[in-house]
Amino acid sequence: MKNSITFEQIGRTLNWRNASMVAFFHILAIPAFFTFSWQNLAALLIGNWIVGSLGVGLGWHRLLTHRSFRAPKWLEYLLTILGTMSMQNSPDRWVATHRIHHKFTEQEGDPHSTRSGFWWAQIGWVIWGTAQDHDAATLKRYIPDLLKDRGHVLISRFHLVPILLSALLLFAVGGWTMVIWGVAARVVFGWHTTWFVNSLSHIYGSTPHATKDASTNNWFVALLTFGEGWHNNHHAFPTSARHGLRWYQFDMNWLTIKIFQQLGWASNIKTAGTAEG
Repeated sequence: MKNSITFEQIGRTLNWRNASMVAFFHILAIPAFFTFSWQNLAALLIGNWIVGSLGVGLGWHRLLTHRSFRAPKWLEYLLTILGTMSMQNSPDRWVATHRIHHKFTEQEGDPHSTRSGFWWAQIGWVIWGTAQDHDAATLKRYIPDLLKDRGHVLISRFHLVPILLSALLLFAVGGWTMVIWGVAARVVFGWHTTWFVNSLSHIYGSTPHATKDASTNNWFVALLTFGEGWHNNHHAFPTSARHGLRWYQFDMNWLTIKIFQQLGWASNIKTAGTAEG
């Protein structure tokens, strides 16, 4: 396995939209190194939990992509909206991309296969090519459930609005430095930790389940992503709401689902015993 982007991949057409966005947020995050405060750090950490855990991990991944549990529409929409602030494309395209990944894991058609190396799976697939730029036919094939839901169609259409509103709120509370920490630095941190699931959790870690791919359980990635790093478990039981299957496999997203269940906000919860393998 190569650990660098190949010349063939470098030669692909640069996705200027994605590359510009990635560069913009990384540059905007640089002042965070010189503007530390406990309030700013809290904005980053709390924001990362709200967006990365509740939004992306719980909402986009376990609920929308795999339908591992059922939630009231108001909660489903709220979690989806929170995920938009990750700046990982619109939720409909994110879900389509992830469903494609599961269908073609480590095969031709996998948008971020580690067969092309760590850096391709980490960030190369975002800034080169059009892996996330699905046409109407692809969206109709992979996310017919979301396309039929007017609420999700509207959220995806206006997916940039929530992060702009959050920037205004943070500016009102703590000025520009809090915007840098709570928006730019949070987005960059969220990008790389999420992409670690694509890269590190397909290269390093344990493989207790015999799957037809290179997915691994990586404790480091699991800690950074609220439980998403137990990736071999996930690929073995993709529709399971619980990824940390052992008592020592901390899975914050699963604990949140259990809290939702106690509140009456989660039902039809699938686990490894009931999920398809």
